[in-house]
Amino acid sequence: MRLNLARTVPRSAVNGPGERFVVWVQGCPLACPGCWNPDTWSFDRRDLRDVEDLATIILATKGIEGVTFTGGEPFVQARALAEIGRRVRLSGLSVFVFSGYDLDELTRPAHRMLLAMTDVLVAGRYLKAERVTGLPWRGSANQRVHFLTDRYGLGDQGGVPEVEFHLAKDGALTATGFPFPGLLTDGGSG
Repeated sequence: MRLNLARTVPRSAVNGPGERFVVWVQGCPLACPGCWNPDTWSFDRRDLRDVEDLATIILATKGIEGVTFTGGEPFVQARALAEIGRRVRLSGLSVFVFSGYDLDELTRPAHRMLLAMTDVLVAGRYLKAERVTGLPWRGSANQRVHFLTDRYGLGDQGGVPEVEFHLAKDGALTATGFPFPGLLTDGGSG
């Protein structure tokens, strides 16, 4: 089984609790206006990765709390992500997922497979008109944090919004997290 990826970052502290391996999937049918990641909307092939190989890379990353799936839209590739989630959960790591869908829209069997492997889900369309600061792990006020397991509690929602910048070996710059409005004005990676 393979995943179409936009990018990965092996260590981030702004995409869920603790330091996390972050996976951005390629492809999103929602195309939320003002989205941080419009480069991930296309369903064109970008970086195909074998699920087993990616899980091995994640599990070899020392000192992380878990993995975060974002995008694009993770639930478009739910079956493959559920398999990675299963593998990392068996190793004691957590799974955090950002989705533009509301929880009640995630009804397909593959969606349920990924939800069953998810500890925390942040769900809801990004609405630029509802852009807020001060809500950990959310870019707009309509988005909701769902604790799907008891691994984390309501007090584990992080501090103030933060942003990180990662420079890849090929020179590509990835901005991730939740910056204050105006910090980044012309897109990036969230």
